[in-house]
Amino acid sequence: MPDAQLRRSAEDIYAGELTALAKSDDRVRPANWKLSPQAVVTYLLGGKTPDGSAVSAKYVGNRRLIETAVATLATDRALLLLGLPGTAKSWVSEHLAAAISGSSQRLIQCTAGTDENQIRYGWNYALLLAKGPSREALVKTPLVRAMEDGTLLRLEELTRTGSDVQDTLITVLSEKTLPVPELDTAIDAQRGFNIIATANNRDKGVNELSSALKRRFNVVVLPSPATLEEETQIVVKRVVEIGTNLSLPPIQPADKELARIVMLFREIREGKTLNGKTKLKTSTGTLSTAEAISVGVSAWAEAAHFGDGRINAQAMATNIVGAVVKDPVQDSVALSEYLETVVRTRDGWSDLYGAIREVI
Repeated sequence: MPDAQLRRSAEDIYAGELTALAKSDDRVRPANWKLSPQAVVTYLLGGKTPDGSAVSAKYVGNRRLIETAVATLATDRALLLLGLPGTAKSWVSEHLAAAISGSSQRLIQCTAGTDENQIRYGWNYALLLAKGPSREALVKTPLVRAMEDGTLLRLEELTRTGSDVQDTLITVLSEKTLPVPELDTAIDAQRGFNIIATANNRDKGVNELSSALKRRFNVVVLPSPATLEEETQIVVKRVVEIGTNLSLPPIQPADKELARIVMLFREIREGKTLNGKTKLKTSTGTLSTAEAISVGVSAWAEAAHFGDGRINAQAMATNIVGAVVKDPVQDSVALSEYLETVVRTRDGWSDLYGAIREVI
């Protein structure tokens, strides 16, 4: 029977690579780490194991940033991955946890409604009423389990949490302990415990991190891909991986079409054409690499199920408009200007011009 999971974890998808790295990894490993820091970097950036096994690249970018992130997690200082939407913060966080702790599942998705009880611990109220406060009645959160086992905890979108959650994290990161006053005891972190948090530095309506909490993190800023070629490489790779994982019907290679999506997004995002000769209106959205990947996957599904098995202008048009036009007024103007000043006159793009014009 085929795997019914919609999305498999990193440690599941890349179990073979992790096993191969662990077998040939003879370097020093920090306490409770599955791999040495050098092997973790190889797992993230790709390469070969000492015995010659190939390791695929999970992240395309600056090697020094990944080395800094891994080195941080080998200390008692927590790691904050900061960046614009779509810069692979969550992706890097997941793979770091998979390589270091063997599991990326100890995760807390932070929201405006997340309170300190969801971070600290809860209670089994049936046992609490029957026997009073006890260890057995304690309901462990991912934070508690990570502290007890000496593994990594992932906190997604940390800036969405309020001050009570931030204050709880300050105690944990400073003292490496979590007080349980109801039991007159505390939960002490074991070696290997640490936190990887992510935060969006563009999103609006979120809470500023207190200076006390910021001091407990080493911040690594993940930039947007530096070049068109680099971003296209990322998009093509991820579209293939996601489409294959979703068991979408096979289609003809679409690298050139995906490159057009990336170029369109970059030019509107940066407010100018790649050659710098034409200034453009920008959109209200981020038009990130992640959104380009989403458009590519959606175009694949449309081409496979309703088209001729090729990602073409018709398969991309509606998905591009949906990604660009978040504000019906401002973004529509920006897209229309881009179509008339760039797409209409660019060699080989007349099909995309016509397809998008039909949609808007």
